[in-house]
Amino acid sequence: MTSSATQALDVLSLFGLPQGTVVLVTGGARGIGKMIATGFVQNGAKVYISSRTAEACDAAAAELTAMGPGVCVSLPADLSDYEECQRVKAEIEKEGALNVLVNNSGRTYEAPLAEHSDQAWDDLMTLNVRRVFTLVQALTPLLEAGARGGTGRVINIGSMYGISVTANESYAYCASKAALHHMGRHLALRLGPKGVNVNTLALGAFPTDMLTETLDNSIDEIAAGVPLRRLGQASDIAGTCLYLASRAGAWTTGAIIPVDGGSMVVPQGVL
Repeated sequence: MTSSATQALDVLSLFGLPQGTVVLVTGGARGIGKMIATGFVQNGAKVYISSRTAEACDAAAAELTAMGPGVCVSLPADLSDYEECQRVKAEIEKEGALNVLVNNSGRTYEAPLAEHSDQAWDDLMTLNVRRVFTLVQALTPLLEAGARGGTGRVINIGSMYGISVTANESYAYCASKAALHHMGRHLALRLGPKGVNVNTLALGAFPTDMLTETLDNSIDEIAAGVPLRRLGQASDIAGTCLYLASRAGAWTTGAIIPVDGGSMVVPQGVL
């Protein structure tokens, strides 16, 4: 048997996905979730994508499967609902194991302080935090089975605004992402001994529908404020997720990893 000290350190061995890798990407029909799902499919994984809209989910799955060499399976579900999370679990159970869970489903909301909706707090904390916990809780036995087969990973999609403060009045969204970051660390402590790594990505601006729906500035203006002078691309987020899912990321857990083009190091103006 090859010892850990003498295992191959070539790129494919370090960063490639094991044959038969099974992945679940929530919110995988569009935006960042679709970018992530594409990266896994293009590297040979079987990827389940979940989305509230069945038509969008089916279309994305067909597109990604045609792209190959992996396959993409549509699993429509409203993941803000507890029972829907359990239904997703029942479908994934047919695989016998889950190697990677990407918790990407999320919602944003912005309104002035005096008008900020009480219902928005319930909606965002439920989908962005509570149901992430529900899915991890439900899928832990399958992730443990994946870990015994070589890979068990949870990747949470957080935000730079769970760490830094935005001028936009998105109080509930920012609080939910900060909660997600901390919950990821807590889960890493509990699941690490079971062989399951848990990490959270603190994302900056990517050109998605969620961003354009809340823009006060143009995309060019936003990019000008990023040290790398551009928004995130599919390769940025997919590459980070593939690293965390691979042997190269096997000793990384409990981390909050910025994927933001350096946005969080930009000094903020004084009020």
